[in-house]
Amino acid sequence: MSTLAPDADPLLARPNADRLAYATGMLLDAQDFSDEQTYHRGRLARALAFLAGPGTLAGLRVEHVPGSDTQVEEIRVQPGLAVDRLGRLIELPREACLRLPRWFEALAAVVSPGGNALAQACYDDLGGFVSPRFTASGATLPARALVADVFLRFVACPRGLTPSFAQGPFDALNAVSVARLRDAYALQLIARPGLDTGYHGLPLPPGGPALGDATATPEARRDALQDAVLLGWSASGHAGGQGGDGGLEPAPEHPAELADHSAVFLARVLLPVDGATPPARTAALPLVDNWGRRFLPPAALFAQWAGS
Repeated sequence: MSTLAPDADPLLARPNADRLAYATGMLLDAQDFSDEQTYHRGRLARALAFLAGPGTLAGLRVEHVPGSDTQVEEIRVQPGLAVDRLGRLIELPREACLRLPRWFEALAAVVSPGGNALAQACYDDLGGFVSPRFTASGATLPARALVADVFLRFVACPRGLTPSFAQGPFDALNAVSVARLRDAYALQLIARPGLDTGYHGLPLPPGGPALGDATATPEARRDALQDAVLLGWSASGHAGGQGGDGGLEPAPEHPAELADHSAVFLARVLLPVDGATPPARTAALPLVDNWGRRFLPPAALFAQWAGS
């Protein structure tokens, strides 16, 4: 299935909230109807971006599926729902997979200015590159591993064709145009060079450390919450942005090669490798850390947690 380029979505520019005003006898064209959709999509997206922020709403667990005679080794993502940084909903209606052997072979063939791309994303000390929950689980980290992250992106898929007037300097009456756009998704597994003790490449917690610190005083947590709200507007960008992405800066978890800064981080994958040059995979199974992502718990879960 083909997809439109990311910059084809008008929400990427964070348009101003202009509503169409209708009058009897007014002449309308395709742009008017597109602007009508953009207004309503944009208002919903802005609400979701501020109320929830980017992250996982439900599902989307990432798993490693070992290879066998009848099964290709995969990184598999379970169905679920996420919100991206622009407030767009991204839904996986069914399982999706990334074939690991093909991905590893393609990465091994890439030579960047700094050397082999595979070798640059391999590390010996992995303790600082996983989430606290993964560390607390007691999982044994490999002596050396390739670090790669799974990202989920919003894409639009054109579907169906319908007769239309030809566009541009043409006068044909038998042209066709796309009749529907389906909100869909794209998955990417990206190797992570450049990690160190000062940059682990994982999403930052919402609101800053004080909001997630269980030892903080109630006053400190109150102050952190209020400050996070007051600073939330500048951190989220502005409507009426100009340019391809409306000024959407990369998030801390976004690698340089990820051009779509609205992408949602899902999980970190550790592929055990040896010390050869270039590194080769060992017999040890990959590990998947699902807990470094941002979770967006529904209100019903908060109510259940509070005992109501």
